[in-house]
Amino acid sequence: MRKHVRGLAAALAPVLAMAAVTAGAAMKTDVAHAESNGGVKVMPLGDSITDGNQTPGGYRIGLWQRFVQNGYKVDFVGSLSNGPASLGDHDHEGHSGWRIDQIDANIVGWLNAQQPHTVLLHIGTNDIGQNDDLPNAPNRLSALIDHITATVPTAEVFVAQIIPLSFDAAQVNAFNAAIPGIVASKVAAGKHVHLVDMFHALTTADLVDGVHPTAAGYDKMAAVWYQALSSVPGSVGSPGRPSGSPSPTGSPSNSPSPSSSPSTSPTGAPGACKISDTVGAWNTGLTENITITNTGGSAVNGWRLGFTLPGGQTVTQAWNATVSPAGGAVSATNLSYNAAIPPGGSTSFGFQANHTGNAAPPTAFTLNGSPCTTG
Repeated sequence: MRKHVRGLAAALAPVLAMAAVTAGAAMKTDVAHAESNGGVKVMPLGDSITDGNQTPGGYRIGLWQRFVQNGYKVDFVGSLSNGPASLGDHDHEGHSGWRIDQIDANIVGWLNAQQPHTVLLHIGTNDIGQNDDLPNAPNRLSALIDHITATVPTAEVFVAQIIPLSFDAAQVNAFNAAIPGIVASKVAAGKHVHLVDMFHALTTADLVDGVHPTAAGYDKMAAVWYQALSSVPGSVGSPGRPSGSPSPTGSPSNSPSPSSSPSTSPTGAPGACKISDTVGAWNTGLTENITITNTGGSAVNGWRLGFTLPGGQTVTQAWNATVSPAGGAVSATNLSYNAAIPPGGSTSFGFQANHTGNAAPPTAFTLNGSPCTTG
């Protein structure tokens, strides 16, 4: 069986090597056009999974959309550019077929040119696919991180454990097992380095070709990146007013401003709300993203969403809402910038939680005391 796995890895090697040649050409013909919007500079860095093989734009699509939806102003940076119109900023450093050493050979130049505030690093897949000196792959990753932190010492560097592969699971597990210790050593040295558990966000069922995620798989990656960034203050700046939210001056007369506390009852008709809920779970944890849609005819100004977490779930952190208590019957309360939900409008928030085996979402929700539909 081991021989068969090695054979599959060897079969992939020419394909990945050809992708590396393609990546070199892309640097000349698909140069990014600096789509800066003045936001915080974020460099997506890695290989074809960052580029978005099979789904151009990859995880950057869902990540960008979450930034916009939640009012963050972010400027993706890099020497390459690709992706659909739904990805508002196409710049990146995702080089198809490249290994850790190839990224490392170019990283100082890219960083000096772009000066990112935040780096999202997912690399190592091609080292495994090409069977390239795997015992030293963690050392190469450590050196790459050192070069990043030395070149942009104030940058926040998020290092991901790589997603699963349909072959050579043992090598993926061995490589990923070394990453927490690498990150911990950088943190102990005073570096701004953060561990991201991307491995448990996906399974091989989320891969379209055994290596690259499906569109839905890439969106799972986006959710994990967004949660990680949200947990580090300042890594993507401070959220402004989410896209589509009305300005305070546009609020109805005599209604509280978005910074006021939630009203005790919704201004829309009872039940005039709909909840969509997405859970991404791994062995002992989960992230949950909840969208509230105002299906009534009146604006909601100040909201409190009530729901009950399944037994064994405990909230560890939240974004775009205050969630309390940590377990059981909880309430999610708006923050100052997302209190208003116009008719037909939506707002989203999320949280990370530990679980003891039951990662199911809540089954019922109330908005300011009135029940919502789900779906």
